[in-house]
Amino acid sequence: MMRENSIKSKSFKFAIRIVKLYQYLQIRKNEFVLSKQMLRSGTSVGAMVP
Repeated sequence: MMRENSIKSKSFKFAIRIVKLYQYLQIRKNEFVLSKQMLRSGTSVGAMVP
């Protein structure tokens, strides 16, 4: 049971970092296509965790 919670919390923290990176790339670097794909693929990890 502890392992599942660890995976969930790690994937949640990873998704938060991905969203922050996405925001940085869009606002500061004006990168839209690559940042959007990174957001989709980075946050999908959490969707796969039961």
